[in-house]
Amino acid sequence: MSIVVNQVRMGLFLDSVVLMQISRSLNALEGVEEAALMIGTPSNVVILEDAGLLSDAGRGVSGGDLVIAIRASHEMAAKAAIDEATALLDRPNFNPFQGEAFLPRTLRSARTMMPTANLALISVPGDFAAGEARKALRLGMNVMLFSDNVPIEEEVALKREADQVGLLMLGPDCGTAIIGGVPLAFANSVPRGDIGLVGASGTGLQEVSPLVSRLGSGISHAIGVGGRDLTDAVGGRGALAAIRLLTEDAATRHIVLLSKAPSAVVAERILEVVAETPKTFSLCFLGGGSFPVPANSKLLPTLKSAAEHAVGRPLEEHASCLTLPVAARVAGRSRIYGLFTGGSLAAEAQVIFLERGEPVASNAPVPGADLQGTCDKHVLLDLGDDNYTRGRPHPMIEPEIRDGLLRAALVDATIAVILVDVVIGYGAHGDPAASITHLLDGAPADRPLVIASVTGTDNDPQIRASQVHCLSAAGAVVAPSNADAALLALECVATSR
Repeated sequence: MSIVVNQVRMGLFLDSVVLMQISRSLNALEGVEEAALMIGTPSNVVILEDAGLLSDAGRGVSGGDLVIAIRASHEMAAKAAIDEATALLDRPNFNPFQGEAFLPRTLRSARTMMPTANLALISVPGDFAAGEARKALRLGMNVMLFSDNVPIEEEVALKREADQVGLLMLGPDCGTAIIGGVPLAFANSVPRGDIGLVGASGTGLQEVSPLVSRLGSGISHAIGVGGRDLTDAVGGRGALAAIRLLTEDAATRHIVLLSKAPSAVVAERILEVVAETPKTFSLCFLGGGSFPVPANSKLLPTLKSAAEHAVGRPLEEHASCLTLPVAARVAGRSRIYGLFTGGSLAAEAQVIFLERGEPVASNAPVPGADLQGTCDKHVLLDLGDDNYTRGRPHPMIEPEIRDGLLRAALVDATIAVILVDVVIGYGAHGDPAASITHLLDGAPADRPLVIASVTGTDNDPQIRASQVHCLSAAGAVVAPSNADAALLALECVATSR
């Protein structure tokens, strides 16, 4: 019988990315069934309770406390996990500028230690995030707000205040940015260049910036504005501020604007500003329909086409994977099953499917569901959605979230192709391809064809070429881009009908 153990560290407040990374280390320990480290906000307590990770010791916490939550197969495993968590939490942080212990307790003290800093990256629970962002703005700093669960009224107020003082307010829920060549949060190592990116889409920025690099160009800045920025409520305030900044930036020649379907009113407002801008634009509103665009812009349907338009040359065409053995494997099967860690990559695949009249299921199964009885449509899952990440690290940090669904899909006789994305870069898992290939090694010979794409560059810590080789060696087909992977999957299914 499993045992649940909680330890509360009172008054200890740490970055959520750090906590996710520690959680990942604990989940790898023998006997640990699930582990999570979370700040004790009311919403996080609910998440831990729903995940079966809360004991009596964790129920009385406050928003300034840290909960270490372990579910293990036996008491010794739980104790070992708590001990390991304590050791990881108590490691000193070092100031690379001064070579001494560096643990500022407040934003103001951190600014005192780095007086020339002009950007604050904030990653605290949503209950506290707006207050910290406001402090940073009033210290004259631009803000990248990684935190989610920030009330939308606070987002509007923060972006209005930033606009009044000429500062950038990235986020909330901004997971990707490259500012002056420096990757922040989930971002990739790409060369400097003359193309600026603005994205209400984290993995959209991550897909486009490496594609621009592979096409022979580079990025001046990649500015994430948060997934809600182009809604009616927020009004595109972050995107408009970013466009103004890039317009004034002498190093930026061309601007790419990326988003999932925006509000029509907000899109019209942004396009009015774009029309008055002396620079050229590539616009990609995934699934957002068509808009009349000004003469200095082009509306593109996919992330890949946006990158190609920005650089002015096409990516290499994808090669067909329809060899005789592949055609035999998919014969008689009609479904495509997509398991994505990037929400924008799932959205791009869906756009491609729907444009070609291919139905996509809206009633996607939760982990552990019976795939046989889902529906007769294709299924494209965004595994970074809250349905899959409550109490767990994001799948870009811990791709094992995908394992159960992938294992089930590999033995489903109705599935012709399994689509997967592999997103690498700073902040991501150290070897996400291996989490896929270890399941392929034990899969039956007549398994569905696996088609993958790898988002990243050879300068990323995981090295894109190594990830591609790992997948190819295990029998997966690796497409040049996420869009190409979706097209290859449809090509395979067309031959099986």
